[in-house]
Amino acid sequence: MSKATVIGLGKSGVAAARLLKREGWEVELSDRNTSKTLLEQQQELAAEQIAVKLGQSLELNRANLPQLIVVSPGVPWDIPVLVEARQLGIETIGEMELAWRNLQSLPWVGITGTNGKTTTTALIAAIFQAAKLDAPACGNIGYAACEVALSQASRGEETAIQNHIDWVIAEISSYQIESSSSLAPRIGVWTTFTPDHLSRHQTLENYYNIKAKLLRQSELQVFNGDDAYLSQLGLSAWPDAYWTSVRGKDFLISEKGFYIEDGWVVEKLTATSAPEPIVKVSTLRMVGEHNQQNLLMAVATARLAGINRDAIAHAVREFPGVAHRLEHICTWEGIDFINDSKATNYDAAEVGLASVNSPAILIAGGEAKAGDDIGWLAQIQTKAAAVLLIGSAAPAFAKRLREIGYHTYHIVETMERAVPKSAELAKHYQAPVVLLSPACASFDQYPNFEVRGDRFRHLCLAWAGGWKTARVELPELENSSQESIVQSR
Repeated sequence: MSKATVIGLGKSGVAAARLLKREGWEVELSDRNTSKTLLEQQQELAAEQIAVKLGQSLELNRANLPQLIVVSPGVPWDIPVLVEARQLGIETIGEMELAWRNLQSLPWVGITGTNGKTTTTALIAAIFQAAKLDAPACGNIGYAACEVALSQASRGEETAIQNHIDWVIAEISSYQIESSSSLAPRIGVWTTFTPDHLSRHQTLENYYNIKAKLLRQSELQVFNGDDAYLSQLGLSAWPDAYWTSVRGKDFLISEKGFYIEDGWVVEKLTATSAPEPIVKVSTLRMVGEHNQQNLLMAVATARLAGINRDAIAHAVREFPGVAHRLEHICTWEGIDFINDSKATNYDAAEVGLASVNSPAILIAGGEAKAGDDIGWLAQIQTKAAAVLLIGSAAPAFAKRLREIGYHTYHIVETMERAVPKSAELAKHYQAPVVLLSPACASFDQYPNFEVRGDRFRHLCLAWAGGWKTARVELPELENSSQESIVQSR
């Protein structure tokens, strides 16, 4: 029996291990971490005859080498053991590539980009599903890709009907593209491109080339023509792509594409075809120009897949938005509390702040990333009445705010302090919005941005549901009072 090793005991790793086991491989799964949850998973998988090694990194035993190594998305592609494995001729792939090999008979939509890909992916899936297509969202959203492959295999057995799933809608990160050699979607979508993940990818050129690989291997390509970086490359790099623009036909990069005109999303499928209105922009509930860009790319994808206007209009009208991305949590005393926890870099946080009403009370901070913060800081100066800083980035962010002459910030350190303080400040400044848009990763205080956003949601709902006067001690920093009257449960 051939031996396969899976690295990473997350959702993707477990699904990959189960899929390999189903295919007849002897499977070993390893994770350098250990916890009660992981130990429970270890026992569960042992019952399925999948060996799990916890608390240790993979080591290659020359006497018993695996024929295949499958890597979860969060595992760096160039760690020494994977470099060694490739040198030894061991096939090394990512979980997304494994799923593709099992599902390549189906048409895929592959969505990538620095920002905007989750909303775009969710909206595309909603439109396809409104058209009565079985089109699960997977990858960085929804299911692990290998979970979809497992589901497809099960359906094939139960119904004897192959390819029951109509389309696979996959949000694909640079990490997943990097570890996928043959992944080739029917439609590739590139939402935005700005510096991110450079601690892993080292250079902007390398990061770009990884993203570009997915689009080059896609049969049809959809690009955000309003993105500064992508639009500069334009037709010289991507001559056959469908481009989009919220600014109208005159700003369309090529003679075919999708644009907004007179409040409608308009399609022009060829250089000679007549423009055709598809859906009213006002149908979309989500605010912000960036969401209009997401709408354009989603509609473009749907039309290239042959979906009719009625299904598109219905899906767009009903689409609620995406959790943790400008998600409206509640309204208290006329103040909207909005969860933008998915804004894990400066560009996403800049877009988030630009999308809400001003003045806003901003909650930011976490584990800082490298990047250009100039646009984000300018947006703070324009839109934020006050900024509450949490997490390990708080001192550095405070220093940057002082450097630009912005002084109404408060280091509160934790979300538990930030929420009541934000309500107090919103009342004081008559701010209509409290916005969590961290501009940071979450790993200093939370396992991921979802847990961070869920905590914010819980605190906001608890606040709005039962507040009373209390006194909360806050650290004394510039423009922060030592003792603050707030409302809490």
